[in-house]
Amino acid sequence: HLQLVESGGGLVQPGGSLRLSCAASGFSLDNYVIGWFRQAPGKEREGVSCISPAGDSRNYADSVKGRFTTARDNANKRFYLQMNSLKPEDTATYYCAAAFGYCDSAHTDRHGGPKAFEYDFWGQGTQVTVSS
Repeated sequence: HLQLVESGGGLVQPGGSLRLSCAASGFSLDNYVIGWFRQAPGKEREGVSCISPAGDSRNYADSVKGRFTTARDNANKRFYLQMNSLKPEDTATYYCAAAFGYCDSAHTDRHGGPKAFEYDFWGQGTQVTVSS
């Protein structure tokens, strides 16, 4: 039984940084794409980024490109989303998810982020609030 647990969320001022972590337990995710998603109140879930199993391919939504970076540590089953230059519009619940698939342009939506329906396993989310 795979479990994903996010951590690292919180309240940060605009322009600040946060590093989200996603810890996996249950079985190896070495062959899984890891995606990050977010959902703000009253809005649809949005794909933020994905990283391929080997970490050699990454994609980002246009809204976070140049500010967010995703990484993975397969040996320790940990996955990360580094968020810099945060804006109030980044406020949302952030989720990590795993998919036995691909992280490339054919598997991203029109905004450049991953497609939620392709992901099989989800964490419970961590809240990020960007406010002064």
